[in-house]
Amino acid sequence: MTGPTTLVPLECVRCHTPVPAEPDEIAWICQTCGQGLLLDETVGLRPIAIQAAAAQGEAPSWKPFWAVSGRVRFSRRVSYGHDVAPEARWAQPVRFVVPAYATSVETAVALGVRFLERPPVLQPGEPRALHGASVLPDQIAPLVRFVVLSIEAARQDKLEAIDFTVELETPELWCLPSEGP
Repeated sequence: MTGPTTLVPLECVRCHTPVPAEPDEIAWICQTCGQGLLLDETVGLRPIAIQAAAAQGEAPSWKPFWAVSGRVRFSRRVSYGHDVAPEARWAQPVRFVVPAYATSVETAVALGVRFLERPPVLQPGEPRALHGASVLPDQIAPLVRFVVLSIEAARQDKLEAIDFTVELETPELWCLPSEGP
């Protein structure tokens, strides 16, 4: 039998200001000192760097995204008729950018593909409020795998089977201008 559940208020690790957390959120920027905070399931709140991209005009809204460099390594790629090598882009590290907010897998993958084909400018700008970050860092790898699968499956060679691994570095949380869901 377990004891009663207790709620522990979230406080900034730097200045101890209460964190106004919404349900399902996992990251915040302290409204007092600007410290980025990530809710870690094992250690509780921990500091994290959170960047806001430099504004390129006025964006309708800003949303959280994970940006992470990684390498894709193929062990097998089989197509009907004749085999075609994986896309040349995978021969070097690439930067993946995927939503850190709740959305459908289809939307997350479409955004991941779009940002891989047309990378956002990740130049730090003025701090922005962070709202809706709900995707934990350990949820990034499956989204990245779907992005790779989507790109390879969209090629003209009638993909039959594929085996690959993805090695990701430490992700960064960014606030980016967003026009869509």
